[in-house]
Amino acid sequence: MSTDNNYTNDSIVSLKGADRVRKRPSVIFGSDGIDGCCHSVFEVLSNSIDEAREGYGNKIEITRFFDKSISIRDYGRGIPVEYNEREERYNWELIFCELYAGGKFDNNDGETYSYSLGLNGLGLCSTQYSAEYMDAEVYYNGNKFSLHFERGENVGGLRQETSNETGSLIHWLPDNEVFTDINIPLEYYLETLKRQAIVNAGLVFEFYDEESGASYTFCYENGLTDYIDELNNEQNFTKPVLWTNEARGRDREDKPEYKLKYEIAFCFNNEINLMEYYHNSSFLEYGGSPDKAARAAFLSELDGFIKSANLYKKDEKKINFNDISDSLVFISNSFSTITSYENQTKKSITNKFIQESMTEFLKRQLEVYFIENKFDAEKIANQVLINKRSRESAEKTRINIKKKLTGNIDLSNRVEKFVNCRTKDTTRREIYIVEGDSALGACKLGRDAEFQAIMPVRGKILNCLKADYEKIFNNDIITDLLRVLGCGVEIKTRHNTDLSSFDLSQLRWDKIIICTDADVDGFQIRTLILTMLYRLTPTLITEKKVYIAESPLYEITQGKKTFFAYSEAEKNAVLKKLSAQKYRIQRSKGLGENEPDMMWLTTMCPDSRKLILVMPEDIKKTQDTFELLLGENLKGRKDFIEEFGHKYIDLSEVV
Repeated sequence: MSTDNNYTNDSIVSLKGADRVRKRPSVIFGSDGIDGCCHSVFEVLSNSIDEAREGYGNKIEITRFFDKSISIRDYGRGIPVEYNEREERYNWELIFCELYAGGKFDNNDGETYSYSLGLNGLGLCSTQYSAEYMDAEVYYNGNKFSLHFERGENVGGLRQETSNETGSLIHWLPDNEVFTDINIPLEYYLETLKRQAIVNAGLVFEFYDEESGASYTFCYENGLTDYIDELNNEQNFTKPVLWTNEARGRDREDKPEYKLKYEIAFCFNNEINLMEYYHNSSFLEYGGSPDKAARAAFLSELDGFIKSANLYKKDEKKINFNDISDSLVFISNSFSTITSYENQTKKSITNKFIQESMTEFLKRQLEVYFIENKFDAEKIANQVLINKRSRESAEKTRINIKKKLTGNIDLSNRVEKFVNCRTKDTTRREIYIVEGDSALGACKLGRDAEFQAIMPVRGKILNCLKADYEKIFNNDIITDLLRVLGCGVEIKTRHNTDLSSFDLSQLRWDKIIICTDADVDGFQIRTLILTMLYRLTPTLITEKKVYIAESPLYEITQGKKTFFAYSEAEKNAVLKKLSAQKYRIQRSKGLGENEPDMMWLTTMCPDSRKLILVMPEDIKKTQDTFELLLGENLKGRKDFIEEFGHKYIDLSEVV
């Protein structure tokens, strides 16, 4: 067997000092990018929160500076930094320069830091090691102690002077040599501090952003209760419930027993849904044990209630948890003296006892709740069944969409009367959506077949704002048009989140051009096509792919010359120029009556046509207008016609 002479006993090395973090930051922070840099901030913040939770200080001040450095000031007891007889070293060396050194390892046995965020003795040291510089001011035992570090190395030792203040001020700049990005966004601070205020009732977080000059204060005096009221905004259909519990247990028989306490708040709401988990004040992005407990308890008890109340239809499948979470606002805030985090980033916990305790507690409480609040229980069960049936209907619709919209359009999969163009270059291809078979004939003969395709629509298409998705996708005109576009659909409703199959890269056209007659019927067909695109493929509008081909209203002839006017103003301008000469004026013919060369000249030639780009700037105004004129608001439409209808009477007469 051959041996690589470059790999010897001397190849094995041990990282020491700051290199343990600086060379492998993702091991500690979960990432060497912006997420890891954000987590380094949370490590320092956690220490200040732990002090406040122990009853020392009720305010924490955070500053984000121009140079991307951060400072965190608390008013706790300060950090013991003087000589440690047992360890025969200064405590500042242990805390700032030694991984796995701290004062919270015996939290399960002692009375201090029982429910602590920072348990591993990694946070402050690893953040110091990963910083370009760190300045620490510690107010402790009647003194102010100052320390300065540069890239993991102490400069100047420990400096001391008298002071009556307490707490600590840590100011540092994350190092660009360690993290690929240190520009922590403002949103991270606002989101993190708000969450910490929620789960640390009464603790004040004051944040100052030097870049914007803005100051923010976060405080929830009543914790989860205030937060769930804020979330609901009086739109919940059951009253918020707050339950608390304390327990002791162990994850395995041979493991130590530990203390656990938690509070759970929830209600049901059809406008919002949210599930958030916190443990020892840390936001659990992935939940872990509390999430598993909530899912198991709610599903078991609600399924049992629905069965006992005979609310399932015959042979109906049982609910799943997604049907519940569609209308559930749920927040848990738990604390334990021993915590098994999935990793140092603390985004999930894995404690078996926490999961078992919360599951049994929730099941017991929900069972009693459903008995004592029968009216609310029935409302919840009926809404969950509505969610379930909507989900099942959405799945059928999704399968229907997939069948109808997927696949290439070729000889074996034709769209009736669709006329393709020759080029495959999607940056040149144009699709004209025209009104009826007569317009199809004129456009087909008048177009440039190299890059212009034609898709006729037969009469007035379905109003997509009023119709449900099942009716929409059973409409051949709409599904044929969507197949021709090729990019799928995007459906964004509460219970149809998985329906979207939209992919802009699959769009077969550079321009989608709506081409209808310049009369009332033509305008209505144009509006219905725009409504369809707005509801099913709104990105085509925001990406500026949709146009309207403007048809001339008048043909003005003088000898062998013909002028086209697209509005009354243009007609008057032409007539003014020809005022001293004889001319003939007539209404422009419908698209189907035009000669091919006239169609090319007025509507299809890139050099002479007039296209109106459908602009996305005011999406909200567009949405409100569509829903007023084409939606279910009959009274609003009537009021609009009474107030503004007179403005459009002349237009209908002219056209």
